[in-house]
Parts: sequence; C-alpha cells; structure tokens
Amino acid sequence: MTSPDTSHAGRYPAGSAAFPHRGLTGLAGLAPWEILYLLDEAEQWVELNRGANKRDNRLAGLTIINAFFENSTRTLLSFEIAGKRLGADVVNMHAAQSSVKKGETLIDTAMTLNSMRADAIVIRHASSGAVRLIADKVDCPVLNAGDGQHEHPTQGLLDALTIRTAKGPEFAKLKVTICGDILHSRVARSNIHCLTTLGADVHVCAPPALMPADIEALKVTPHYHFDTALQDADVVMMLRLQQERMEGQFIPSPREYRHLYGLTLDRLAKARPDALVMHPGPMNRGVEIDSNVADLADRSLITRQVEMGVAIRMACLEVLTRKARGLEGWA
Repeated sequence: MTSPDTSHAGRYPAGSAAFPHRGLTGLAGLAPWEILYLLDEAEQWVELNRGANKRDNRLAGLTIINAFFENSTRTLLSFEIAGKRLGADVVNMHAAQSSVKKGETLIDTAMTLNSMRADAIVIRHASSGAVRLIADKVDCPVLNAGDGQHEHPTQGLLDALTIRTAKGPEFAKLKVTICGDILHSRVARSNIHCLTTLGADVHVCAPPALMPADIEALKVTPHYHFDTALQDADVVMMLRLQQERMEGQFIPSPREYRHLYGLTLDRLAKARPDALVMHPGPMNRGVEIDSNVADLADRSLITRQVEMGVAIRMACLEVLTRKARGLEGWA
C-alpha cells in the first residue's frame, strides 16, 4: 500500500476528506480549500517536470482513457503527458474513430467505456452536461476536459496556479480582468468559479452580444468598455474569439473587434504597471491579442500556463485515483 503525500499535513482535512469528490466535472460549488488542495498537490509535479527525470510510476498498472468527442490538441496532449509521466497506461479515443460517428448513443458509449475497467476517464465533449451524464454511468473517476459552454475545470485550476506562481498566494488582493466571448466560454466560466471562490476581484468585459444576461449572479463586475475594465487590473486574461463568431450577429468584423476589445500595448498600459497577460490558447494574433503583447518576456504568462497545465492534470489524476490504489485514508 502506497502512502499519500504528507507535505501538506495539518493544512487540510485528513485523507479523502481533503478532496471528497469521486471526479472533477466542474469547479462550481467547490470549497476554497478543495481548490487550494489541488493547487498545492500540483506544486510537486511542477518541480518534477522541471527536472531531468520526469517520470513517477505511482500510477503504474492503471489505465486512463482520454475520450475526446471534440477536437483538441493542447488539452489532449497535456492529459496524455500527465498520465504517462505518472506511469499510467494512457489510451486516446478520438471522436473521428469512435462509434458515436456510427450512431451509438452517448449512454452506450459510456457503458462500453465502463466495461473496459478504466481507472479514470478524461472526457471532452461539445455538449454541455455530457461529461456529467457519462460520470453518472461509470464506476471510475471522470475528469472534465471541457464540455460545451459549461466548464473546463482543469483550465481554471491551471490558470489559478499560474497566477499564484507569479503574484503570490493572496488572491483577495488581485483584480483579474477577463475579456472576450464570455457568453460561450467554458474557460471563462471555470475561471470565474475558481477565482471568485479564492477571493479575487473578477471583472469581465465583452461586446453586449457576447455577455451573458445574468452574469452578475456569478459575483463578477461586467464591463462593455475594455479600457474601463483594465483600470488597476493585476492580471488580464484574454479569451479566444471563435471563428464562427467573427462575422455577423456577434461582432461586425475581426478588425472592429480588435479596435474595441483587442489587447494592444497601448491598452495594456491602462492596467497596473506590473499587470500580467494570460490566454488559454490557441490565440488569434492580431484579433484578441497583438503579438507584441503575447510575446512580452516579462509580462506574458501564456507559456507558463501550458507548463502549469501538465502539473495540474498530474495532480488531479493522482488525487482521484488514490482510492483505486488503496492509499491510506482514501480507500
């Protein structure tokens, strides 16, 4: 029987009470200390990934299925690297290769995956709620890698870890401005849930057509003028504008969007002098963010976000498989 990591002993409830959830389908409703527990657990993997030997075999013998019903590059690669660095057998299932293309229902797919006795399933799906539906039908932990316009919880966690490494642990002292397609963005939703739970002052900015009508219910301050939203911001997080929303009813044109909501050097100067820049990727350079902003060596955290993503996903996989591995206090 493997012993759990005790480096945070005394800071959190003992054993499985530290994170008493079978899976991770969203960040809404998590307690601050549950989020902080995952962030703290990720710290050891940040260090491992920066070393020469990036292998830890504590998940050896376990099988992780990455079931991606929606196309992805960086999220799939990040989860695959995370699983393999922990020693697990990782199997990737792409939508184009799945029986869903042949008419199989999502429930049937879930039952099929469950019969394969996976130890964890990572799911990405274009429909909101699809991950929860599968999670309710399988016996192993399920991790949400993005479902429709609902949530992308590991993105929210990795962004919080990125901010913490750059700005310190006091989220309550930070103003974070998120700008872009707030209405359709699962990244924005998970970041809002995560950062407000940790005490940050979150402001959101979008064109009127891309702002949810009930956004104040999420405990954020909405803006329609980017310059106003940037005042005194410590962190500026830009969202990708999807191609299908660059023309027509949502915005007049990409050029007009950049003029009003694109992050330029001049616009960044309206935030705090040490304000940092984030973007979940992939970026539309010259639309939501200019290249000379995205590539600022001392201010851009975009590549660090990718690095923190692997560490967060390692932490989530390791924590959620502790019961299956019989760790003391988790079985």
